[in-house]
Amino acid sequence: MSKKTARNQILLTVPMIVIMGAVIGWPLIRTILLSFTDAQLMDSGTSGFVGLANFRNAITNEGFLASLKISAIFAFVVVTSEMILGTAVALLVNEPFKGRNLLRAFLILPWAVPTVVNAIMWRLIYNPEYGALNSLLTQLGLIDSYISWLSSANMALGAIIFADVWKNFSLVALIALASLQTLSSAQVDAAKIDGANALQRFGYITLPHLIPSLQVALVLRIIEAVKVFDIIYIMTKGGPANRTRSGSIFVYQEAFTNSRMGSGATYAVIMVALIMIFILFYMRIITKKR
Repeated sequence: MSKKTARNQILLTVPMIVIMGAVIGWPLIRTILLSFTDAQLMDSGTSGFVGLANFRNAITNEGFLASLKISAIFAFVVVTSEMILGTAVALLVNEPFKGRNLLRAFLILPWAVPTVVNAIMWRLIYNPEYGALNSLLTQLGLIDSYISWLSSANMALGAIIFADVWKNFSLVALIALASLQTLSSAQVDAAKIDGANALQRFGYITLPHLIPSLQVALVLRIIEAVKVFDIIYIMTKGGPANRTRSGSIFVYQEAFTNSRMGSGATYAVIMVALIMIFILFYMRIITKKR
């Protein structure tokens, strides 16, 4: 590569670096600086430096630790369900059958629905007075009376998880389907000739071929699930009794509801650090495998 080409490549990346620095870099630096202060939301410039006090309080705050636990449960159940369901659907629509192209077109619709619209839609479906879910279950004879899904401490998180899986499993399915399109039919045919059944063909040929694409989908979905905010906030605002309050909602409430910007920034920094640790750990595993 010539020096001129290298210089041109560097120059082409400058606008991106500047934009990323302005949009991500400076807010992140500002948040880190705030985490060492006792700044308030309507701060008039009188905030003081408190050192690591906010971080010491954060790691012993039961509410914050509980919100991290909820985020972990949400991420685990959501991502596991989406990976299994998405892969199964991809395998289904990859097979030849009448109406396959139409089904593939409909597959993208749930993912294309904005998260806010999806949350409002499911909140209406779960409505205890006129929700479609209660009406359907009552007509089928599965329940005797309407259930307040989002007001129940035991069912609210599960209801939100179902709504999120409905929206995002199609992303995994589309990624897996794109990978399946590159799978050589000759390998599958050779396995059939050798007497391999469907389960063996999936375990030894299809799944190894899918793994690199599924790893990308896995990372994307875990990051999104861990920092979930919008769908929970719109559907329950973290209730009832904080049983659906994720880490991101806890940060929002601490910073903007309680007006404690300093400690709110601390919780945000901790969450970013946890996500970055996971990404680095995961990328290290992938690098070793390669």
